[in-house]
Amino acid sequence: MAKFEISAAERAELGRVAVIYGGNSAERPVSLKSGAQVLLGLQQAGVDAFGIDLYGEDGQQCPLTQLQAEPFDRAFLILHGRGGEDGVIQGLLEMLEINYTGSGVAASALAMDKLRSKQLFMGAGIPTPEFVHLDQSKDPVLQTEHLGYPQMVKPAHEGSSIGMARVNSPAELQKAVASATEFDGMVLVEKWMTGSEFTVAVLDGRALPVIKLETPHDFYDYDAKYESDDTSYMFEHELTEDQVAELQTLAERTFEALGCEGWARIDIMRDEAGEFRVLEANTAPGMTDHSLVPMAARQQGISFEQLVVEVLRASS
Repeated sequence: MAKFEISAAERAELGRVAVIYGGNSAERPVSLKSGAQVLLGLQQAGVDAFGIDLYGEDGQQCPLTQLQAEPFDRAFLILHGRGGEDGVIQGLLEMLEINYTGSGVAASALAMDKLRSKQLFMGAGIPTPEFVHLDQSKDPVLQTEHLGYPQMVKPAHEGSSIGMARVNSPAELQKAVASATEFDGMVLVEKWMTGSEFTVAVLDGRALPVIKLETPHDFYDYDAKYESDDTSYMFEHELTEDQVAELQTLAERTFEALGCEGWARIDIMRDEAGEFRVLEANTAPGMTDHSLVPMAARQQGISFEQLVVEVLRASS
């Protein structure tokens, strides 16, 4: 693939770009890796870019002070998790009147909140697995018994599969809920889905090629996403052309229903009956060497440098 570089005119138009990464969420390590890749990609494409490690290595720096320390014209947000993917930093940048990549305050907050996003999916006619929002004052076993086993336990406001667990019994459920509660006071329990898992990146409202995920783990967990080399990412899969189109349309509908902008990644399961069900949307997807959006872009003939510039061009 030929080297991609923007013109001098576009470099001037984009101005000084701050790649904002790091943060203080549980996903900080992933964001540091993503940020380093994005910064390098932008610089190699000729963009005048520099990095801001939000909160810093010691976690003590003031984000507002950091954002005002050096002037910049727009921000490439590659923060993962709370404080970066949930509308908080987006709101701060809007107050500072600085353009940024990705979704706005409302869509970011909705997508990060698994409960509200699933409620929105149901209202918009977007299929999603059956679930229970746990009442922490009541027994989780009694609340979820109609789901049967296995079940999937999820903190409502974490990404990268942090705090998630598959459970096969009431005892495992109790333990997993206690663990998830350490990350988030709001916990969801989903009906377990046996079937294929797919992910669809959406760039400027258009779906990129579908990726099928296969892992020997119980599910596509943190280790499978970022550390393991035994996860398979496949563009050759059992889906027909019509099913691929259906899956891509579902991803685009999800993107639109949430009000997403710029880019996102939609995770979808195909159940035993062959029906697609949306798990969640990620409005600041990972950009590490294990990440899915760059893989889908390459399959479409889009280099990493082209991808990060395309995301940046959509900043508003």
